[in-house]
Amino acid sequence: MPKAIIYSASSQPRPYRVIISGGGTGGHIFPAVAIANELRRRQPEAEILFVGANGRMEMTRVPEAGYQIVGLDISGLQRRLTPQNLLFPVRVFRSVRKAGKLLQDFKPDAVVGVGGYASAPVLLAATSRNIPSLIQEQNSYAGLVNKLLSRRVDKICVAYEGMGKFFPADKLVLTGNPVRTEIASSSRAEAQAFFGLSPIKRTLLVVGGSLGARTLNEATAAALPLLRAAGIQLLWQTGKLYYPKAAAEAAPFAADRLQALEFVQRMDLAYAAADVVISRAGALSVSELCLTGKPSILVPSPNVAEDHQTKNARALVEKDAALLVSDADAQAQLYDEVLRLLSDPARQQQLSHNISQLAYPNATTAIVDELLALMDRA
Repeated sequence: MPKAIIYSASSQPRPYRVIISGGGTGGHIFPAVAIANELRRRQPEAEILFVGANGRMEMTRVPEAGYQIVGLDISGLQRRLTPQNLLFPVRVFRSVRKAGKLLQDFKPDAVVGVGGYASAPVLLAATSRNIPSLIQEQNSYAGLVNKLLSRRVDKICVAYEGMGKFFPADKLVLTGNPVRTEIASSSRAEAQAFFGLSPIKRTLLVVGGSLGARTLNEATAAALPLLRAAGIQLLWQTGKLYYPKAAAEAAPFAADRLQALEFVQRMDLAYAAADVVISRAGALSVSELCLTGKPSILVPSPNVAEDHQTKNARALVEKDAALLVSDADAQAQLYDEVLRLLSDPARQQQLSHNISQLAYPNATTAIVDELLALMDRA
């Protein structure tokens, strides 16, 4: 077990100090906060500072989780020539300089990068000063920032096998992605009571992420009469932008328990109620599906860097652990596939078994183990 405190140059004991950098999307922010929470659970006196990108969602979500965050003026390259691209080298230089000043003032014992714009300047500054550093890569296709920094950092925690094609093999640790373990702890009966569902009907859960997904929403709206005819119940998370239209479309089917929901706070209960799940293929969504063992049809978003959601989905399909329908084919094919799967309990059971084998319920613990070991060896 690593020691609970380390010693500064003055030989005075002090708590661990850790900087966690990155963000831009919930897929980066949730693992970052999960790592911080686990570190604080095990080392209550630990001092934790987040570094994010100004204007991105981490600047509000991290303080909501109870942590201090500092913003850098950094953004990604655009895919076309823009004034922002011309300013990119200047912003990188300024961000690395500011990151260096943060390191000098905060004196971290380790730095963690979770991907996203802000992780690059911090990890560059940290590795140039020989501060122990760790990357957490959520996807089956590594992000550009993590690939570029992989040879500089000390340890790389990954969620998928075969990541040696992106990273130095001697630095890799297969940990899985941090997810809420309570996501798989609720009972089906409790879930049915919570959502007002019939215990004798099959239930479909559609979730396109916290912001919703236009393709999934349009395909689901068109399929409402088919679901009613088949006696299927529906929990349909639409996202805030799409909710008013979806609620109006679902209203005539309320008696059939076809529900449009702006956002589902109790995802543990939504998963517990579901026989089949339609989902995007973001890294954390996939990790939750593995943990809950739900038969799933994945519709990867085409609007993500390096098309990594399709690669995440294919990693499951190759193990016969999920089905895949492309975004382009969703309107024509998705609900045929849904009705076919809902009518085939044996296929559901097979998919459930296979996807459960890919779960890493102790991912957050394993990542913090690696972080503490790095600091203990420093």
